[in-house]
Amino acid sequence: MKRREDWRLLAALVVAAPGACCCEGEGALVVATSGAGYVLGSGSIVDIAGLCYTCTGTMMVAASANTLNQVFEIKNDAKMKRTMRRPLPSGRISPVHAAMWATTVGTAGTALLACKANDLAAGLAASNLILYAFVYTPLKQIHPVNTWVGAVVGAIPPLLGWAAAASELSLNSMILPAALYFWQLPHFMALAYLCRADYLAGGYRMLSFADPTGKRTAWVSLRNCLYMLPLGLFAYNWGLTSEWFSFEASLLTTGLAMGALSFVLAPSQKSARRMFHGSLLYLPALMAGLILHRLPNEQKEHNNIHQTSEIAGVLRGAELWDEEERARQQREDPKHSRRAQSRPPVAYASVAPFPFLPVPVYVSPEAHEF
Repeated sequence: MKRREDWRLLAALVVAAPGACCCEGEGALVVATSGAGYVLGSGSIVDIAGLCYTCTGTMMVAASANTLNQVFEIKNDAKMKRTMRRPLPSGRISPVHAAMWATTVGTAGTALLACKANDLAAGLAASNLILYAFVYTPLKQIHPVNTWVGAVVGAIPPLLGWAAAASELSLNSMILPAALYFWQLPHFMALAYLCRADYLAGGYRMLSFADPTGKRTAWVSLRNCLYMLPLGLFAYNWGLTSEWFSFEASLLTTGLAMGALSFVLAPSQKSARRMFHGSLLYLPALMAGLILHRLPNEQKEHNNIHQTSEIAGVLRGAELWDEEERARQQREDPKHSRRAQSRPPVAYASVAPFPFLPVPVYVSPEAHEF
């Protein structure tokens, strides 16, 4: 009965796994940033089908990575209040079936990206899965540097989306990944400070454990907020967005930095929570501004024009070949050409609707030559 129940739950996870097995909100964040990267990497027209394939493949790989994360951390999650009700620590599904699900959906998601996007996008997805599940996950119990490694993991999905749209990476493709990398530091520093007791019970090594006053954690948060200040200007100078985005991004980042500054001046649960909530508002606003003020990817547009020109050239070449072939046939057999041009009219067209009239006799112009 237990095995049958496990398989029923596994079947249910096929539908609900991205939400059930992903960490809270992380699956949606990964898909959203990947989709934003796809839009930014597109030309003037966004391929909706390609966007859907990319988001679906990304969601599947993210679900696989997060499921493997939970398989490896069952005991740790069972000790934490915020994770003890997840499917694995609560016993609603067995580790074997979860691992089977993760392997299947991860392979399928990578294959989908390879078939419907390109090998670069599939390679980034597979690399990020390995980095998250097999590097970041064990590192959380070893050293506080895991937060910085996790930030790299979070910065790759928009690169994946850009690669799926443009089939290559360029300098301006780094704007959103850089914003995500720096954004994650104040976001997770605030979270680690707020949940210090929970993380300590789970056996994780966070910077806030060695920082009882919170000053060091707050300074790391502020420093990374300041790193984001020039990103809006870079986005404009590198041709990714219009000048309006640089202004809006500066305002948004200044607001987030002010929250981090208040955390530095008075480290407390209240100031950390304020900065955490500010980070939750910052990222969707930043991505909305990027998409709203984006400029078409010039390289993508150039590739589209080049492909269109190639197709037009092939068609024109076929037309010229047909014309040359007809001219050659006319030179070789001029009489045949004249006969082909002076075919008699269809007989039945003269019969109907007057069947009592005789069929007209057609005399070819060639008859006058003899």
